[in-house]
Amino acid sequence: MRTETGRAIVTGPFQIRMASNADSGAIRAVVHAGRAEYSLVEPGRLDADLDDIEQHYLMQGGSFEVVVAGDGRIIGCAGLRPMGDCRAELCKMYLAKEARGRGLGRQLLENALAAARSAGFREVWAETNSVLTSAIRLYKRYGFELLSGQQLSMQCDEAYVLRLF
Repeated sequence: MRTETGRAIVTGPFQIRMASNADSGAIRAVVHAGRAEYSLVEPGRLDADLDDIEQHYLMQGGSFEVVVAGDGRIIGCAGLRPMGDCRAELCKMYLAKEARGRGLGRQLLENALAAARSAGFREVWAETNSVLTSAIRLYKRYGFELLSGQQLSMQCDEAYVLRLF
């Protein structure tokens, strides 16, 4: 069952809601566990945006949502970060193993795309790694197209774009 409660979406035993800075540690744990599972461990500290989610995402016109399990644990996340007036980047989209296969990734993506349209972005970009085949299949189902010749983040080897308008 899916119902909207204010800004939160309840999907079965899970809730999807907007993140706050108080969620930073739990989000970082989900992101790092997801990367480690696929051996995408990165050197240094590339997630400085998670130190202040509200500043880097929400106050800039983007969004950042988390998936909360029935016991209150954050088990998934997805951010939409503005990259200029017409482009936003889908980033930090990860789900814990226990949350996969339940349509939560699809819901996070749909929410991010709705937020992008509402904010007037014309394109949504997603950098990823080719080992994340489930994520890539999801992006392609929603119309994302592979880009070539882009300078990518350290752990990424592919980039996709979805033109909204």
